[in-house]
Amino acid sequence: MRFLSPRLLLSVSALMVTQAMYAQQQKVVPYYPTSQQILESYIRQNKLDSTLKTIPLNSRINANWQGDAFWYVKRLAGNGQEYEYMNAVTGVKSKVFDQQRLVEGIKTATGKKTDATKLNISKMFFNADKSAITFKKDTTWLQCNLSTYQVTKTTDTLHDFYDNEKPLQSRTYRWESVQRDSISPDKKWAAYAKGGNLFVKEIGSGKESQITEDGTLDHPYGEFSWSPDSKNVIGYLIDPKKSKEVYFVLSSVPGTTRGQLKSHEYDQPGDEFTSYTPYIFSIAEKRKIKVDIDKIDFFGAPEAHWRKGSSRYYSYERVDRGHQRFRVIEVDVTNGNTRNIIDEKTKTFIYEQRIYTRYLPDTHEIVWITEQDGWRHIYLVNDVTGTEKLITKGDWVVRDIDSVDSKKREIWFTASGMNAGEDPYFIHYYRIGFDGKNMVDLTPAKGNHTVFFSPDRKYYLDTYSEVNVAPVTELHETGSRKKIAEIEHTDMQPLLATGVKLPEVFVAKGRDGKTDIWGVIYRPSNFDSSKAYPIIEDIYAGPQDSFVPKSFSPINEMQSIAELGFIVVQMDGMGTANRSKAFHDVCWKNLADGGFADRILWIKAMAKQYPQADTTRVGIYGTSAGGQNSAAAVLFHPEFYKAAVSACGCHDNRIDKQWWNEQWMGYPVGPHYEQQSNITNAGKLKGNLLLIVGEADQNVPPESTYRFADALIKNNKDFDLLTVPGANHTDGGPYGRRKKRDFFVKHLLHVDAPGRDIGEH
Repeated sequence: MRFLSPRLLLSVSALMVTQAMYAQQQKVVPYYPTSQQILESYIRQNKLDSTLKTIPLNSRINANWQGDAFWYVKRLAGNGQEYEYMNAVTGVKSKVFDQQRLVEGIKTATGKKTDATKLNISKMFFNADKSAITFKKDTTWLQCNLSTYQVTKTTDTLHDFYDNEKPLQSRTYRWESVQRDSISPDKKWAAYAKGGNLFVKEIGSGKESQITEDGTLDHPYGEFSWSPDSKNVIGYLIDPKKSKEVYFVLSSVPGTTRGQLKSHEYDQPGDEFTSYTPYIFSIAEKRKIKVDIDKIDFFGAPEAHWRKGSSRYYSYERVDRGHQRFRVIEVDVTNGNTRNIIDEKTKTFIYEQRIYTRYLPDTHEIVWITEQDGWRHIYLVNDVTGTEKLITKGDWVVRDIDSVDSKKREIWFTASGMNAGEDPYFIHYYRIGFDGKNMVDLTPAKGNHTVFFSPDRKYYLDTYSEVNVAPVTELHETGSRKKIAEIEHTDMQPLLATGVKLPEVFVAKGRDGKTDIWGVIYRPSNFDSSKAYPIIEDIYAGPQDSFVPKSFSPINEMQSIAELGFIVVQMDGMGTANRSKAFHDVCWKNLADGGFADRILWIKAMAKQYPQADTTRVGIYGTSAGGQNSAAAVLFHPEFYKAAVSACGCHDNRIDKQWWNEQWMGYPVGPHYEQQSNITNAGKLKGNLLLIVGEADQNVPPESTYRFADALIKNNKDFDLLTVPGANHTDGGPYGRRKKRDFFVKHLLHVDAPGRDIGEH
C-alpha cells in the first residue's frame, strides 16, 4: 500500500478546495465517485465495449467486381453476414443467393452444418452466365448451381481476383532498395562485381572483361544498371558502413532459466551511413567517368531515370542529409557533367516521405509535389528546360496522387481543406488537367471520403462519414460522376440504443489567435451536466501526420475511457502535418513543443464553453512519439497536466531511429537534442507519471524508457513503471490499458480502481 505524506495530504486537500471553488463558480459539482460507483462504471464500460463490437457498421465495402457488377458482404448484428449483388448498369441491388438454401446444399456436399447468417465466405466468383458461383468456405472450394442449389466440391478455382486497395500506379520509396538487372537491354552483356571491381561478360562467347581495377572488397564498385543502348553501365564506388546494434533481453522465454540477449541493427541520429560515389563505365572503351557531383551519403544508390530517345542523359533523385534540400539531377554520360532539373531548398525541412515524383518519358515531364509555395501542391516540370508549372494552387493541401494519365493529361488526386465550411482535414477526391484547368470534385458531399474504383475505372464506390455522422456508401459512374445508387447507409439506432454519447467536434484558436485547432470530445454515456469531470487528453504529436479521427467509428478507446467518468479529448496542434507549411514548421528542431501551446488553449476554450470540463484535473496519455509527448506534458507543463501515462516513449531523440528524428530535429545532431530530452529534464517532473515499456521493443529501444526511469530515480522523483515481458512496441496490451485506466481513476478521481476481474459482476 502506498501512503501519502502529510505534505502531500495537504496538497491534495488544497487541490480539492481549489476544484470545489472552481466548480461552484461554474454551478457544477466536481465528480468524485465512490468505490461502488467506480465499480459500476467499470462494469458498464466492459458491457458497452462488448456491445459496440457487435454493432454492424458497414463503413468499408469490399467490392468484388466482375464486369459491370460486384458482390460484397454486408455485416449484420451479432457478427452475421449477408451477401449482396449490385448491377452497376441497371442500378439494381439483390441478394447473391438464398442463404438458407445454400447452407443446406453445403451440408449435403460436405456433411458440415453451417449457420446461414455466418457463412464466412472469403472468396467467390460467378461463371460466365451468372448461373453458378464458385466459392471458398473455410479451406474448401465449392460450386453452387443457383437454380437448383446443388453444391459440389470443385478444383476449378482459377479466377483473377481484383484488389481494390492496390494502387493503380506503383511507386518506389527512397529507403527501399532499387531492383537492378545485371543483363544489358540487348541481352548481349552481363555486368557483375568480382573482387570489388566491375566485370562484363559477353553472353554469347563467355568472354570476360575487367572494367575497373581500383575497387577492393572493403571499397567495392557495385549497384550496377545499364543504359538503354547497352553501351554504358551506371555504378558506384561504395564506402560501406555497418549499422550499429541495439540490445534487449528476453527475460521470460518458456522452457528457459536464463534471459536471452537479443540485438538488431538500428541507425540512430548522427550515425554514419554507407556512401556511394557515382560513375559511368564505357563498355567499349573500358573506362570510367566520375559523375561531377559529391558522393551520396544518405539513403542508398538511387534509381536512374533515362530520357526517352536518348542514351546520353539520365536523372536521379537526391535528398541531402538533414532534409533541407531535394534535387533531381541530370547526368551527361559522355562526360559526367550534371545539371539540376529540380533543386528545392528550405530553411526548415522537406518532408522526404511525402516527396512525390512521377516521370513521364514520352513528354519529357515530371509530376512533382512540393510545399515550396507554403502549401502542398502539384507541379509539372519539363525535364529538358527545368521549367516548373503550378497545376494546383490555393490555401489547401494535396494529400496524395491516385494516378497520372499522361494520354488524357489528367491527374487524379486527394486533397483537404478546399471546401469552405468543412473540417480542413476531410479528404476529397479530384481530377485536374495538366494545365491546371477543369478540376472536378468526385466527392462533393460533406465528410471524410474513401474511394475505390472498379478495375476498368468506369465506376467508383464513395464512402464518407464524419466522426459523429454515420457512413454512407454510394456507387457513381466515373465519367459523369452520376450517382447510380446508395449501396449502404449505416443505421444509428442500435448504437444510440446503448446510451453512448456521440463525440463532438470542437474548434478553438491556436497560439497565434488566428489558426483553427480541430479536435474531438468524448463524454460518458451517463454524463451528468451538473458534474465537473476530469479531462484526459489522448496525444500523438508526431509531425509525420495528423491524428484526430475524422471518420465514424463506434469503437474507440477514448469513448471507453470516458465511460469511467472522464471527458476525453484529442486535437491536432501546430507542428503536425496536413495543414500549411507554416503550421507544420513549428516542429522543426522543436519536438518538445508538441503543440502544447495550442492544446492547452483548446482545452481551456472547451472548458469555458462546457463548465463540466474540470481544468484543475487534466491527465494525458500517449504511445511511442505520444509517449514522449505525454511524459513531456508533466515535465514542461506541470501547472496544467497533473497525471500522465507514457507508453514506449522516445524520451530522447538521440536514442530513437535516425530517419524519423533527423527528419524533424535536423542534422547534424546539435545541443537542442539534449536540451529537449525528457531524460535531461527528468528533474522537472511534477504530478503523477506511469511509464509502460515492452522489454523487446524493436521500434523505440527500451533503454529509452529505462534511461528516463534512471534519471527520475537519480532526481528522487516518484513514478510508476510497468515493463511487459516479451512485448514489442506497445501500449501494454489489455493489461497495460487496464493499468492506464486504473492510474487515471486513482489520480484524477481519487478513488482506487476495482483492481480485480470485474467480468463476474
